[in-house]
Amino acid sequence: MASDERRLLIKGGNCVNCDRVFRADVYCERGLIREVGVDLKPPEGTTVIDATDKFVIPGGIDPHTHFQLPFMGTVAADDFYAGTRAAVAGGTTMMIDFVIPAKGESLLSAYEKWKGWADEKVCCDYSFHVAVTWWADQVAKEMEILTKEKGVNSFKMFMAYRDVFMVNDEEMYHAFECCKRLGALAQVHAENGDIIAEGAKKMLAMGITGPEGHEMCRPEEVEGEATHRAIVLANQVNCPLYVVHVMSRSAADAILRARQRGCIVFGEPIAAGLGTDGTHQWHKCWRHAAGHVMGPPLRPDPSTPEYLMNLLANDDLHLTGTDNCTFNADQKAMGKDDFTKIPNGVNGVEDRLSVIWEKGVHSGKMDPCRFVSVTSTTAAKIFNIYPQKVGERIRINDWMFSCLSVFMSVCLSVCLSVCLSVC
Repeated sequence: MASDERRLLIKGGNCVNCDRVFRADVYCERGLIREVGVDLKPPEGTTVIDATDKFVIPGGIDPHTHFQLPFMGTVAADDFYAGTRAAVAGGTTMMIDFVIPAKGESLLSAYEKWKGWADEKVCCDYSFHVAVTWWADQVAKEMEILTKEKGVNSFKMFMAYRDVFMVNDEEMYHAFECCKRLGALAQVHAENGDIIAEGAKKMLAMGITGPEGHEMCRPEEVEGEATHRAIVLANQVNCPLYVVHVMSRSAADAILRARQRGCIVFGEPIAAGLGTDGTHQWHKCWRHAAGHVMGPPLRPDPSTPEYLMNLLANDDLHLTGTDNCTFNADQKAMGKDDFTKIPNGVNGVEDRLSVIWEKGVHSGKMDPCRFVSVTSTTAAKIFNIYPQKVGERIRINDWMFSCLSVFMSVCLSVCLSVCLSVC
């Protein structure tokens, strides 16, 4: 009898959850797990995969992507089709993207616009965070509607990108108050946008126009200061806080100290920051250097990736995203003579699991259970999709080989070189 592709039995694998590894069969129908047990007897015609001596892990959840994002005079190269296709190829079966309204734009209108872009293209499950880029009574009302009627439970505030996305401290304080009242999670992009803007003017006046100027005008202490400030403001209204793309020792240490004081704050390092460092921004090839420009920047201290990975392994940082926001060489070249015009963003959605496995598990810093926690389970718990999204879809650990078949829309991967040794 011909096999039924809608029915699948993964037999004899080592199933990995965040708390234990156990040998079992996994029976799936229509892409969803229906039963886990020993010596399962599936219906006739079920496709059987022998997973003996392989890990069977939950599909990854990437809590931080920017597909099809209009930004810095262009649009991110990975749309919702290319981005989610790359995600699935790399073992991620759900992503949470960001709706980012322009200043003065209705949050509800922006949400419907982003949802329209995504619904017709996505290859996997998805959800949205919504950014708060301005403040008024209308914004508070729309946050309540988004939370109660649209299922949005997280809102992001930018402390950088002055005059574009950035909110000031008073606006951020009001947004934190609103998140607390609604039971939503507040998120921040933590950099001091005013210092960055002034630093960029200084760099350009000195004749520094290349990609290295990007990191030089937003040094590590600028990220550390903003992280501390956001934590202090959130703590004034007892609002839990989630710091996206933790890129430096200073920011990570601010989170660690706050948690030791009893503050509820979560830290999210990303694949690029765990896999490589910012010395590439000084590369002699402009195209290579510009390909590594993102905000906050990759740090030139080569010990930073290992430092962040150690904190992630020890649960001082909590989960991993990618901040996948890709721009091709022609788009990056918009800043050929002025680093402030280089679109900020790197890849990672396809490579994240490989990078974390190589730098975390293969190096001996974390076990497979911790790997599942930082790539899937913790995100599900924080963003209120647990336990449905953990154990609903699974991957066999052959996903590690996908790093040689790149599905993203750009030709430079800042993560790819660090994961080839697992293949």
